[in-house]
Amino acid sequence: MRRPKKYQSGEGTQYITRKQALRKLQLSLNDFRRLCIVKGIYPREPKHRRRAQRGSTDIKILYHTKDIKFLLHEPIVWTLRDYKIFARKTGRDRAIRDFKNLKRRINAFPELKIDHIVKERYPTFIDAIKDLDDCLTLLFLFSTFPSLKLIPRSQSILCRRLTIEFLHAIIAGKCLRKVFISIKGYYFQADIKGQKVTWIVPHYYPFQPQSKSEVDFKIMSIFVEFYAIMLGFVNFRLYHSLNLVYPPQFPAGLMQDSEETLSNESAFVSDRIAALNVDLMKSGESTVEEEEEDIDLELLNDESNPEKMQKLRQEAMEIKKLKTLFKGLKFFISREVPREPLVVIIRSFGGKVSWDKTMFPGATFDEHDTTITHQIVDRPSLEDKHISRDYVQPQWVFDSVNQRTLLPVNKYFIGVVLPPHLSPFVDPDRDTYIPPEEKALRDPSLIETKEDSDVEISDEEEEKKEENLDAQLEKAYQDEIADASADEAEKQENNEEEEDTNDPEKKRLKEKKKMAVVSGKPHKENKRLQHKAAIEEHKLQARMVKPRHRGLFRKLIRDQQVKEKEAWLLKKKRKNIEASEKEARKQKKREERRKMLGRA
Repeated sequence: MRRPKKYQSGEGTQYITRKQALRKLQLSLNDFRRLCIVKGIYPREPKHRRRAQRGSTDIKILYHTKDIKFLLHEPIVWTLRDYKIFARKTGRDRAIRDFKNLKRRINAFPELKIDHIVKERYPTFIDAIKDLDDCLTLLFLFSTFPSLKLIPRSQSILCRRLTIEFLHAIIAGKCLRKVFISIKGYYFQADIKGQKVTWIVPHYYPFQPQSKSEVDFKIMSIFVEFYAIMLGFVNFRLYHSLNLVYPPQFPAGLMQDSEETLSNESAFVSDRIAALNVDLMKSGESTVEEEEEDIDLELLNDESNPEKMQKLRQEAMEIKKLKTLFKGLKFFISREVPREPLVVIIRSFGGKVSWDKTMFPGATFDEHDTTITHQIVDRPSLEDKHISRDYVQPQWVFDSVNQRTLLPVNKYFIGVVLPPHLSPFVDPDRDTYIPPEEKALRDPSLIETKEDSDVEISDEEEEKKEENLDAQLEKAYQDEIADASADEAEKQENNEEEEDTNDPEKKRLKEKKKMAVVSGKPHKENKRLQHKAAIEEHKLQARMVKPRHRGLFRKLIRDQQVKEKEAWLLKKKRKNIEASEKEARKQKKREERRKMLGRA
C-alpha cells in the first residue's frame, strides 16, 4: 500500500480556504457571502491551523471541505450565476440602445427562491422557534428604517408587516412573560410552544445615516432576506394554531402604505401602532373569544419528586393568573408616552387601551370616558384630572408584569421618583452581588420604613460620632499600653517562679492564685492570620488536585475571583452613590437652616 504524502490526509484535507472555494464554485465574493449566509455556512477554526493550511503560517479564512462540496449541488448557485449573465446582457442592451430587448430582459429577471432552504435548515416548527431571537431583533430594527441605498423601501415595509403579524399572534396567544426597558430598547420574552423567545424592539429615533465602515447594510440586508421568509412560515403556523385568518385583514386605511405614510415617518409609525390595536378575525364562523382551557393540575402529580411537582403546579397557577393580569382594566395613554410597547403589553394580558384620537389614528375610546381605570402619563404634572382613575407612570405596567401582580400605584404617581427598574432576566439565586432593592422586593421584611428625619444625620450627631471615634481610639491606645505592661509583669512573674521553684510554700500560693475565678477578656481574631490560613488551605487544595485536572481547577478559581471582584466593585459603587446622596441631604438641610436663620 502506497504511503500518503504530507497534508493528503487529516486536517490538511478537511479544510479549504475561501480563495479555493471561490475558484471551485465560480462565484464572486459577494455572491459567495450571500450563499453562505442563506445556507448557514460559516468559517471554521481548526485545532491545528498550520496543518489545516498545509504548512502555511499566515492567518487564512477556512471552511469545511464538505460544506463547500454541498454548495456545489445547491440550485440557487445557478440563479446567482444567472445574475451575472443578466447584468452583462442588460449592459450590452443599454450600450446599443436596444430598449425593447432591455425591457423584455427586465421582465424576465431571475428570481431567487430560498423557501426550500428554510425547510432544509428548520425541518420542524420547534427548530424554527428556537432560532427566532436574532430573526425578530433584526426584523424589528429594519422595520424602523426609511428607504436607503442598499435597503429598499419594500424590504422595510415587509419587515413592518411581518413584525406586526407576529405581535398580533403574541397578543392572541397571550404568550408574553417578561418585559424590560433598557438603553438598547424594549426587551420582550414570550413562551411559544414551550420555547422561550427573547427579542428587542428598538426605541424610535429619527434615522441618522452611518458610514459604511461602521455598519455594512448590505450584509444585514442579506440576513433580512432569509429571516423574512422564515418569519413568514412561523406566522402562518402560529395563526393556524390560534384559529386566526392568515394573512390578517386590517380595517380600510391601515397598512395601505400610501404616499403620505411613506413620505411622513411619524404617519408611518402611527399607522403601525394603530394596526396593533385591532382585533383580528378568526377562521371560524363565530368571532366570540373562546374561553381558555383550565390547566389540569391533576396531571402534575409525581410521587417520586413531590417538591418539583409542587413547584411546577405553582408556576402553572402563576402563569394562568398572569394571562388575565389586566383583564377588566381600561388604559388611556397620553401623547408623550411611547405607545407601541404599552399597547402590546396591555393587550397581551387582557386589558383595553386607547389614546387621543385627534393626534393619532386607531383610538377605541375617548379620554373623557368614565370607565377608564388607569391613565399613563410621563410628565411632571397634569392640569385636568379625573377622580375615578389612577394616574401612573409607564414603569408601573412593566413592573407589574414582571412581578405577576398589580403593584400599588402610590410609588408610580405623577412626578414621584420611581423605584429601581429591575431586570427580570437575572437569576434571583445567583452568587454575585444583589442590590438591596432586589432583596427588599423578594423579601418585603427587608424594606426600610424609616422616615427621612431618621435617615438624615445632623451635624451634631456627626460631631458626637467623631468624639466617640476619638474616645475609642484613645481607649484602644490605652489597652495596648496595658497589654504591654501586663506582658512585662508576666515575664517578671515567670522569672520569679524560676527563682522560687525551690520554695514549696510560695509555689503553692501562686498555684492557688492561678486557680482563682477572674473576669474573662474577649478574644480578638487577627484578620491577617485568618487570610494567611486561608491561603495556606488553598495551596493544600491545589496540591491535592490531579495533574490532568489542574487546568480545570485554575479556571474555576479564576471564575470565582472574577465574580468576587465584580461584586466588590458593585458594592464600592453602591457605597459611593449612598455617600453622595447622604452629602446632598446634609447640604440641603444646611441650606434650609440658613434660610430659617436668615428669616429669623
